Amino acid sequence: MAVQIDQHVPPFHAHATSESQVSLETLKGKQAVFYFYPKDNTPGCTTEGQGFRDLHEAFGEANTLVFGISRDSLKTHENFKAKQGFPFELISDKDEQLCQLFDVIKLKKLYGKEYLGVDRSTFLIDSEGVLRHEWRSVKVPGHVEAVLQAAQALHRK
Repeated sequence: MAVQIDQHVPPFHAHATSESQVSLETLKGKQAVFYFYPKDNTPGCTTEGQGFRDLHEAFGEANTLVFGISRDSLKTHENFKAKQGFPFELISDKDEQLCQLFDVIKLKKLYGKEYLGVDRSTFLIDSEGVLRHEWRSVKVPGHVEAVLQAAQALHRK
């Protein structure tokens, strides 16, 4: 079953860049942004990641950790992170555990062909592990700023 707004996120465990592990326990006491994107080193995904990179300090001031998530390998993630100077970790979800938990795998079309892919989506989890906001089928322009505003508002509560 997929996560729901105002419900606790079920326990999970994921591998991330910098040889780190991410779970509800590692997030305790912090807000978290999970932004799901289709693929490393593609134009929209790069632009979105750069937005989170450029506002990373402001997210930190709002007690909010940022994580990018795609089905790419940790090796690909490490290269993408280094190339773009991302100060946050990227989670490799090759087995689609988090993609399924957050229900971001959707039927997509490209050049007339249908395939299952990641629907660009972002989720804001509060410091108690409760999902508070979700953005689905995200358009990149202005999105990171909207997520930051929500994180700041939630932090002030």
